[in-house]
Amino acid sequence: MPEPVRGSQRYMPGLDGLRALAVLAVVAYHLGLGWAPGGLLGVGVFFTLSGYLITDLLLGQHEITGSLQLADFWRRRARRLLPALFVMLAVVAAWVTLLDRGQLPAIRGAVLSSVAYVSNWWLIAQHSSYFARFGPPSPLGHLWSLAVEEQFYLIWPWLLWLGLRWTRGRRAARTKLAAATLLLAAVSAVAMALLYQPGYDPTRVYDGTDTRAFAVLIGAALAFVWPSRHLGGNVTEGARRILDGIGVTGLAVIAVLIVRTSEYSAFLYRGGMVLLSVGTAMVVGAAASPASRIGALLGVRPLRWIGVRSYGIYLWHYPIIVLTTPASGRDSLARAALQVAASIMAAALSWRFIEEPVRHGAIGRWLARARATGWQLRAARGQTRVTVAGAVVVSALAVAGLSGFVRPAAAGLAAAGAAARAPAARGPARSLCRSVVHIGDSTSDGLISPDYLPSPRQRIGAQYARVGAGRFIPEISGGTSVVETATGGPNAYTVAQQLVRGGYHGCWVLALGTNDTADVGIGSRVGLAARIREMMTVIGRQPVMWVNVKTLVATGPYSEADMLAWNRALIRACARYPNMRVYDWAAVARNSWFIPDGVHYTSAGYAARAHLIARALAAAFPYGWGRGASQQRPSGQNADRPACLVR
Repeated sequence: MPEPVRGSQRYMPGLDGLRALAVLAVVAYHLGLGWAPGGLLGVGVFFTLSGYLITDLLLGQHEITGSLQLADFWRRRARRLLPALFVMLAVVAAWVTLLDRGQLPAIRGAVLSSVAYVSNWWLIAQHSSYFARFGPPSPLGHLWSLAVEEQFYLIWPWLLWLGLRWTRGRRAARTKLAAATLLLAAVSAVAMALLYQPGYDPTRVYDGTDTRAFAVLIGAALAFVWPSRHLGGNVTEGARRILDGIGVTGLAVIAVLIVRTSEYSAFLYRGGMVLLSVGTAMVVGAAASPASRIGALLGVRPLRWIGVRSYGIYLWHYPIIVLTTPASGRDSLARAALQVAASIMAAALSWRFIEEPVRHGAIGRWLARARATGWQLRAARGQTRVTVAGAVVVSALAVAGLSGFVRPAAAGLAAAGAAARAPAARGPARSLCRSVVHIGDSTSDGLISPDYLPSPRQRIGAQYARVGAGRFIPEISGGTSVVETATGGPNAYTVAQQLVRGGYHGCWVLALGTNDTADVGIGSRVGLAARIREMMTVIGRQPVMWVNVKTLVATGPYSEADMLAWNRALIRACARYPNMRVYDWAAVARNSWFIPDGVHYTSAGYAARAHLIARALAAAFPYGWGRGASQQRPSGQNADRPACLVR
């Protein structure tokens, strides 16, 4: 087993084992495995571990040579990180170009920001959420964490250099530097707590270098007071037990947070991630000691093998998952197993043919060979291993995903007759509505998308026209809710307010509630009833049909139980607004219409949704509605249902 460290730093196999656990937690999270809702916290473990190792390395250099040798440090970081990253970016760009060209515009910016290691700030500037509210994820979205670490690698050595100069010749210098580092960590943690707003998308807080710096700094502070090169194996049995107890406690903290929290937990942003960093520091401190049993346990060969290749696994697993998970149709455990296998295979090839050779001077040898034998011979020989590695990686990706790779466009073509399969209309019903504003979240995206509905006649604009609404104003955006502005655009209330102020008068269809329910579930102070009331107040007496909601999600903010609470709130609100109707989509939506996220729909589902919403509008506000008809039961309504409910 190779020991990927420098001579000035002792190899600690237990830390490779901790790396393995962290990357496996992240993979489990991205696969959507229910037992690891907080698997994203594996990234926080990496941050604290990196803070310790990098600071320990630099302090070791300073102790031996009297300087930090920053140029050498950065050169070695570049050798370690850049080649594998560039190969992965090239493969992903080729995959998207050949098989999913719709993602090319977004991929260009993602690639450039990733190469510059500023992807976290690029995502924040683009209002692109790591927890994208069920929008199509970017295969490079996970690189934000590498950007945070690289920014640390660039800035922290200078701060350390200043700190060492400041404390030169002073007693207890390391302790003072540790205290100063913890003070900076506290500032970062407070910034996270203050910037976090319950109910709003947490991407700015989660991705920001400033708000995540505490995790790295806590690890750095540990390196000042617990340098690996001064840790020995000759300790008393009592000291060994204390070390193991600290390590086990830290592991328990990490495990509980991964199992019991999720990206929506307000606790994480108000101290939970700090607790994670402290727990990680406890494990690192114990595993770094050669006297601890926890270090030996974490350093068993299988965990070490994964840990050594954890960088490659992290690089490859997310694009493999994103690019080989179908956009419609059910996912499977078999596909997940193939995705994990492909990720590990790609990482192993990356380590064997790219990372290890380059780390040990392969680029210099290739250049020397080129000068000696000419560039053509170099291309034929020196690059053979990398070329073979790239080919095998592409093959691994293909094996994992091409057999089940289905994008929205393909799904749309396969479902070209979906509208015909939707429940048949009860006749040529016509609505009094001549114009319709449709305000919707991502559950309405497919209603207007040619990727999902290739035929214009299937899309909801044509379906509204079929029942008499010749003017259609779509206000559809993923992540939309009445109050929050998760995607950086206006919320639904602002959209409605602007339309009314602009003189719009007509009918309204509000396909909202999915995100509103989730926002309330994760801590928004604006309740369900207040959200409905705000929309009805701004719209006034114009005809309004709400489309209620349904998911197949069992737990979390998007659970079906919470969606039912929203549907009940709509029915209660109906009693106060004679111009309000509720289309009971939840009663007719078939489980087979949902894609694997349990929230959005297949092409067949969107075709049926467009057809049925338009038909419901005609039933809710039929031709001739008014002159007292607003008090009448919608057409086709049964006596045992609420007066405003439409099916």
